[in-house]
Amino acid sequence: MNSFYTLDELILLGLKAVGENVLISRKASIYSPGEIELGNHIRIDDFCILSGKICIGSFVHISAYTALYGKNGIFIDDYSGLSPYCIIFSATDDFSGNYLIGPMVNSEFRNVTGGSVWIKKYSQVGAACVILPNVIINEGVAIGAMSLVNKTLPAWGIYAGIPAIFIKKRSKKLLGYIR
Repeated sequence: MNSFYTLDELILLGLKAVGENVLISRKASIYSPGEIELGNHIRIDDFCILSGKICIGSFVHISAYTALYGKNGIFIDDYSGLSPYCIIFSATDDFSGNYLIGPMVNSEFRNVTGGSVWIKKYSQVGAACVILPNVIINEGVAIGAMSLVNKTLPAWGIYAGIPAIFIKKRSKKLLGYIR
């Protein structure tokens, strides 16, 4: 048996859209498949969690142990990727102490806020990064391992840290391979 779902099995999962050459590990967890759209040439490795509204372009790799919580939408454009252990949140509870926290608490006692996360073309997120809601990672961005992204990052830069800060400009040489 192959460790990835077949195309027929992917269709049976009820995904909103699935392109060609999509490899999803049988060990990945998929919630709300009717809200998930997948382009072409995608690989999603073992122990990933996909939940909520998620749109993934083409030529994208989602490494093992990555979690995408797409309540308010997560969009990953072509030629981008997530290294192992990344977590993307498009919604978050209010930790101020004024509200209760967690999905088992009645919504009247919670304050969940958020917004979509968009990872634009040619971007790469390093291992164990956390991306918070309402963030755009603009074209060509590279984020160093174990960084916290809590704000929009300008295009073609390398960022790292907690929170992630600009380190230096990133080369656009890779565009010569694609365009």
